[in-house]
Amino acid sequence: MGESQKQGGIEKTILNKEEIKKLIVEKDLIKEYIDLETQLQTNGFDLTVREVSNFNSRGSLDFSNKERILPELRSHISFETLHPRAEFWELLQGCYSVEFNEVISLPLDLMAISIHRSSLMRCGVTTATGCWDAGYQGRGRTLLIVSNPFGLKLYKNARLVQMTFHRLNPSDKGYQGSYQREGIKNDANSINKEVK
Repeated sequence: MGESQKQGGIEKTILNKEEIKKLIVEKDLIKEYIDLETQLQTNGFDLTVREVSNFNSRGSLDFSNKERILPELRSHISFETLHPRAEFWELLQGCYSVEFNEVISLPLDLMAISIHRSSLMRCGVTTATGCWDAGYQGRGRTLLIVSNPFGLKLYKNARLVQMTFHRLNPSDKGYQGSYQREGIKNDANSINKEVK
């Protein structure tokens, strides 16, 4: 088992590679990945780039979400337009919204945290993402912050962040927020298990 700590009789763990793989294969924890063995890591799973978008307006946040307005996103110039033979985006210094390929389906006793891969940081680029709550299902996004003044060449399907999974006391009710099922079709049968 992964790292563990007992509290109140319930064992809490950070899942290891074998536990993550078992949940993917048996419980569809993650779907639409590119290559299972490449993306599985010792203590997590790498999520990959599906689409890059620019922010096209300002956002608004308050306490109750009554005044919450998310900025409009505009798909970044298609890599097919710029580089017909190479699938990459030329990103200038700035921030972008990135949608992942993978669809995550967290059970009620599991939450996740994602952090940028160290190779990304060494390129002068970081990510920012929220907590992935138990019960969440969807194709998440991350904020990509290009600090390098020379920019970043980002290839489609690049491994961007590593997601770690944390065992919890099970809850009766999982995530119910407005991002539930984001980025996926309503027909669960339309989601492929693996993208080739």
